[in-house]
Amino acid sequence: MNTPLRIALCAGEASGDLLGADLVRALRERFPDVEFAGIAGPKMRAAGVTSWWDASELSVMGLAEVLRHLPRLLRLRRDFRQRVLDWKPDVFIGIDAPDFNLGVEKWLKARGVRTVHDVSPSIWAWREERAEKIGESADRVLCLFPMEPPIYAKHGVDARFIGHPSADSMPLQPDRAAARHALGITSNGPVLALLPGSRMGEIARMLPTFLETADRVGKQIDNLEVLIPAADEQCRRAIESRLQQTPLAHARASILDGQAQQAMVASDVVLLASGTAALEAMLAKRPMVIGHRISPTTYRIVRMFGLLKSRFVSLPNILANRELVPECLQDDCTPERLSGELLRWLRDPQAFAAIEPEFVRIHDELRRDASTQAAQAISDLIAQRAPSPAA
Repeated sequence: MNTPLRIALCAGEASGDLLGADLVRALRERFPDVEFAGIAGPKMRAAGVTSWWDASELSVMGLAEVLRHLPRLLRLRRDFRQRVLDWKPDVFIGIDAPDFNLGVEKWLKARGVRTVHDVSPSIWAWREERAEKIGESADRVLCLFPMEPPIYAKHGVDARFIGHPSADSMPLQPDRAAARHALGITSNGPVLALLPGSRMGEIARMLPTFLETADRVGKQIDNLEVLIPAADEQCRRAIESRLQQTPLAHARASILDGQAQQAMVASDVVLLASGTAALEAMLAKRPMVIGHRISPTTYRIVRMFGLLKSRFVSLPNILANRELVPECLQDDCTPERLSGELLRWLRDPQAFAAIEPEFVRIHDELRRDASTQAAQAISDLIAQRAPSPAA
């Protein structure tokens, strides 16, 4: 009897669990009898993955926390990779979590297991030479952005552009009225969404500047409503504390439990720290201003060693290869500069009308049914190295 296809996976956080669940469903359409096992979250388990360890085991953030958990993580990595090897999968798929997965992939690849890394690290932003190292770990890299495979190709690494899952899930023309209704916004006044980040350090560093910026905008624009999504309860408490210290005198603020995407769709303009939120604001077809600041020491190191390879830091500008939205970084990230850029968007609708077609074009380029594309790339890899039938 033929043994069923076996696929081992590892996802390390909620976003990876969601990607993994969609990928599992797409792979099962091709291989109905496939067996899945590995490190999985609740969505992957619901999709049919046998979970040897829960994805939360890898959810460790911050240097101090990583150091505290390092012995446990090293034991987990050792035990997990051996269990994968003993299970004899046809392919191992590491979903994001590169600090953990790339090491597992390299160890397994050296022992003859086919490996895939799903979601390329941001090699286009800094340390492009990492592409070669990633190729030592993964037989195939799955990329969310079209500029990534050519970088890997320069280093002889097999990489495939599969598109971005967020572009698949967001409509090309989001419904602002529906988003406002869902959030209970009854007025027709202007709405500003503030997204200072989802980590405590980002909130502490960026929110005071963002709140002062919102207050300045409120002085100029009547009836301004400000939406501040909180990623979790800890973030909500930090935002509430900061609001008490720097209350908005000229605008009304509402803290939301998550709902960042709806907040952006409902808004007239978005102020955000750089990151995936900028991509989501572009997919929401909203004008935005990027405000970002890192520690002066880190910034000096980045500049001194030329670690940042991109002209821009925000994905809309990177994907367009030109400045579509303003980036106010480091010393330029001030309430005066940020409020000026926000007011420009609010007072000149034609300014955004001029770039909105580019947002739509990029969205359409990224909208490729990423899970189906990923499943096809993995299927092709399995077929390439499948053993030849006996004569």
